[in-house]
Amino acid sequence: MDRLQELKQRIESRDVTIGVIGLGYVGLPLALEFAKAGFRVVGFDLDGRKIESLTAGESYIEDVPGAEVAKAVGEGRLRASLDFGLLSQCDVINVCVPTPLTKQKDPDVSHMAKALEEIRMRIHSGQLIVLGSTTYPGTTHELFVPMLESTGLQVGRDFSVAFAPERIDPANTRFKVREVPKVVGGETPLCAELAAAVFGTVFDTVVKVSSTQSAEMVKLLENTFRAINIGLANEVALMCDRLDLDVWEVMEAAATKPYGFMKFLPGPGLGGHCIPVDPTYLAWKMKSLNFPARFIELATEINSQMPEHVCDKVADILNRDRTAVNGARILLLGVAYKANVSDMRESPALDVIRLLAAKGGKISFHDPHVPEVEVEGVTYKGEDLTDELIEGADVVVVLTDHAAVDYSNLVAKATRIFDTRNALKDFSAPAGRIERL
Repeated sequence: MDRLQELKQRIESRDVTIGVIGLGYVGLPLALEFAKAGFRVVGFDLDGRKIESLTAGESYIEDVPGAEVAKAVGEGRLRASLDFGLLSQCDVINVCVPTPLTKQKDPDVSHMAKALEEIRMRIHSGQLIVLGSTTYPGTTHELFVPMLESTGLQVGRDFSVAFAPERIDPANTRFKVREVPKVVGGETPLCAELAAAVFGTVFDTVVKVSSTQSAEMVKLLENTFRAINIGLANEVALMCDRLDLDVWEVMEAAATKPYGFMKFLPGPGLGGHCIPVDPTYLAWKMKSLNFPARFIELATEINSQMPEHVCDKVADILNRDRTAVNGARILLLGVAYKANVSDMRESPALDVIRLLAAKGGKISFHDPHVPEVEVEGVTYKGEDLTDELIEGADVVVVLTDHAAVDYSNLVAKATRIFDTRNALKDFSAPAGRIERL
């Protein structure tokens, strides 16, 4: 029996060691699920603080229960390390590192390349390598496989390679990690079979596609679909503003149709690692093939303009009170990119802060999940949401609708509120005190 066929049997009996490179919002939940399923798991990261926390049995991600981490570590199922030499002991290696954009909006695969080099130096016969980081179609086939085969080993014969995109949605309490179907694509049918076998131990459903390129495209389609539809919702919000209509009323009424309509909501802009970034990866790839991704480009343009629209609306609200933005006390409520998380990646709040500060606004913020933010070299410290802070603000801008905020007290104490998330839909106030996007 060859090493790859043997690997499948060992996966079924949980007699393998699984490595996870990158212990962030994607890697840590995956590592924990494998540990809970009975595997030996080694997590790798360059951040020593994460390694220290996990070694102590502590979680640094809100969605990952500390008790589960402590149990997995205590049972010896999960360990974290800075020593990438331990990759040689891993039978299955999952790569879950960041894939950001450069300042020129080109794909930045440097983190993947570094992880790949660590694997390349230690790869051996019988291993399964799985890329989970979002990237453009062709990355696994064009970058991963040639670099690993430069060792003299051959994919599909000596080792396996697959792509299995992450589908993590931070703060989503409706779907647990294992309940979201896992898409896998392999470089060969055997590669796909092995990847399906290992993920089948921790996911209720595994969906196999014909290639790594197809699996890469699946992830980009999912988030491009969301970005384009959010762009439509944002453009409708701009239209309703011009028509003096309540966009939230329009959206909720349209959503009562039981078919042919899917509700997407407007907001102050796109945030998070995936939705603002993934469509650009796809557009970049298509540009190299001389194919313009027009829907993506238009949606990106609309979504990226929303922070400016928010700032214009804030200026209008202040102007009605004969107050200039310059010198106005502006309280931002929520700066994380979405509700009930601490994730600041690509948060539109950063652009709102930058734009309002450039106009001379005196910015303060409260976010129960974010202690401080840095924008263009200036550090803003989060403040307690006291009555004095609320009453002292010329305008309060709700940018993120965190559940832990006392909105009734906010409505009672604030002079003016601009709500970009419809967080105050259930509250009433005298005319003009609450305005919505």
